[in-house]
Amino acid sequence: MNKCDFSGSYPAEDVIFLLKDISHLIVEQDNEFRENAIQSGIHYSEMLPIEYNPSKEYMDIFYNTLKHSKIKLASLVSILSEKIIEARGKNIVLVSLARAGTPIGILIKRYIQFKYDISLPHYSISIIRDKGIDKNALNYILKNHPQAKIQFIDGWTGKGVIQHTLTKACKEYYEEFNISLNSNLAVLSDPAYCTIIYGTREDFLIPSACLNSTVSGLVSRTVLNDSYIFTDDFHGTKFYKELLPVDVSNFYIDEICNCFNNLDKNYMYGLSNVPITEEVAASIEFDGNFLNCKGLRDIESIRHKFNINNINLIKPGIGETTRVLLRRIPWKILVDSFDNPDLKHIFKLAQEKDIPVELYSNMCYSCCGIIKSKEKEDM
Repeated sequence: MNKCDFSGSYPAEDVIFLLKDISHLIVEQDNEFRENAIQSGIHYSEMLPIEYNPSKEYMDIFYNTLKHSKIKLASLVSILSEKIIEARGKNIVLVSLARAGTPIGILIKRYIQFKYDISLPHYSISIIRDKGIDKNALNYILKNHPQAKIQFIDGWTGKGVIQHTLTKACKEYYEEFNISLNSNLAVLSDPAYCTIIYGTREDFLIPSACLNSTVSGLVSRTVLNDSYIFTDDFHGTKFYKELLPVDVSNFYIDEICNCFNNLDKNYMYGLSNVPITEEVAASIEFDGNFLNCKGLRDIESIRHKFNINNINLIKPGIGETTRVLLRRIPWKILVDSFDNPDLKHIFKLAQEKDIPVELYSNMCYSCCGIIKSKEKEDM
């Protein structure tokens, strides 16, 4: 049964997760089991990984990174929020893509409330590669906010798969319901050059990428499995209430929001790769021709150099590389520099798991995770 008052460990005024709680139904699988299953054809969304319990040293990296980057993060949130307002106006519903988009969506909601004294509705819903977006969740939002525009939000871009999935899903939604949705995804960081609304295109460490549920309202990644999710259900999630003592979800949000009062406009302008002007606002809404998706070209180069058959085994960018190390079986990690301070947690995780790290500077990303191929293992 769908519940529409679920907010994880966040206050309900920050976000509502339109997800079905399947905590009592699903059992997580270890990375080895999942990797074999995924590469044998089972879709990743049908299973959940066991949540990684970070060491104290690893958590220290999270806290130190947040301490040194929270002003930058607040500035980028303000840049992104202003671009959204310029492009879409103020009669909008914020719709985060669970779960990496959720903290960013909350920060945008908080900033707009701080700056404009407007409390925008904010939901977090599921979108899944190869499967699409949760149409039941979209139907619920549109029914309850018929006059508002939806703005989709995520944390960052890797290869640009989610932007592509969202664009396809919005076309399918129009064909089925004759309702047009704007598929321009808003992200804090767009190193793949595949979105039009972004805070920066620098591939830097967004601290919420370091952790899993404990920085995302204690919810799991989303699940779409016929054993638990039926025709009228929202996509599923697990709520990790046992992790409440180590949850930093609200701490993370508050630390960044506390910086809104001290933002420097010159510093903010320097962070954004594109000045905020009327022309840019127009181009955001109507013209995506300047997007070159150069991240995909770098991925193709990596694929050929390392003889990788399946492009899904290549996970570029700090956020995606972190995910590879936390919940997949990595083969190797490529980095642009061994001295990049944003990669401390990457080096730590690679060391813990005994994964080789290799210098590879010919990419627009700071790093790239490559998943171990089952085919190569069997040869």
